[in-house]
Amino acid sequence: MTGSLDVVRPAWETPKRARRLLMASSLSHVLPSISRVAGAMGLRIGTAPGLLDLVDDEGGRRIDRLLQRLARELTAAETEAVRVTADPPGDGVALATRLLTAPTLAMELARRGVTVEMSLLTDAQLWPVYQPIMSLTSGGMVGHEALLRGRVDGREVGGGDLFFLAERAGWLRRLDRLAREVAITHAAGWLGGADLYVNSSPAAIHRPSVCLASTERAVHEAGIDPRQLVFEVVASHAVTDREHLLSVLDHHRSLGWRVALDDVGVGWSSLALVSVVRPDVVKLSKALVARLHEPGPNAIARALAELTHVQGGLVVAEGIENEQLADRARAVGADLGQGWLFGRPVRPEPETESELVSA
Repeated sequence: MTGSLDVVRPAWETPKRARRLLMASSLSHVLPSISRVAGAMGLRIGTAPGLLDLVDDEGGRRIDRLLQRLARELTAAETEAVRVTADPPGDGVALATRLLTAPTLAMELARRGVTVEMSLLTDAQLWPVYQPIMSLTSGGMVGHEALLRGRVDGREVGGGDLFFLAERAGWLRRLDRLAREVAITHAAGWLGGADLYVNSSPAAIHRPSVCLASTERAVHEAGIDPRQLVFEVVASHAVTDREHLLSVLDHHRSLGWRVALDDVGVGWSSLALVSVVRPDVVKLSKALVARLHEPGPNAIARALAELTHVQGGLVVAEGIENEQLADRARAVGADLGQGWLFGRPVRPEPETESELVSA
């Protein structure tokens, strides 16, 4: 696999030093605790039921120290239960708008680099890697799944960690869009007629026609046939807001893209989910494939494959690490396989390492 190596450095929107904080919480003990710490640091304090107003007369340095201390002393549950807005506007309407969209204290700490999320994300260099998907009957390569990777302080960070950190900092939507589009753009030079599997989170797409417009442009500019695109949605995400999921997937299909239900596992509820979503591709999870020697998981996998085929879809078995697993996957009706037996996720070979893209 060859292509150009474009390293992406995201430009995250980070907050400036704050001179005033408004904090609100329904937990009765949290704001008094914060107030005591703020008072000991010399901040001016105003209070109202469920509200704390902190003013820093030293230009924000005391608030910086306060946030660092709160990150150490409050529990994760407490920081999630506090809403905060920095340097609130004086206008009533603008203030109300700001309060309605105020992030949690956990998110504010992440965005300000007080916790690890911010330092990892702002320093990260991001790039896609691609893992082959093979036919279990012919043995030929039929597609590639794009996965996101990052490098921080000389070490590689997996996509799961990157998305976890982005969600904590409130940047899931931006990172999801970035991952979709770099996966498409970087595959354009070598994909040929193979399918491209791209991960996406429905939670990052508020209105499909708006949020997916730049992805649609990326597909067009890359010159990839829309029918080669398969967008993957993790099964566990599908059950949280099924109506929204279906509207997102309908929009995908209106653009000619196919959809896959990823990480489908043990449990008869998976059958109901596949029946409702009617994905073009069902990807059996690594955990399910690893248990195909057991009667229960084997029966579920067979039922999933049969239902998927009746609906006109394909079945991919993930986690195929040896021929024995490949044989078991074929036996339950899987059409395609993905795993270390066929190839690990790899980075396209660089034509030049000097190319750099700003997100």
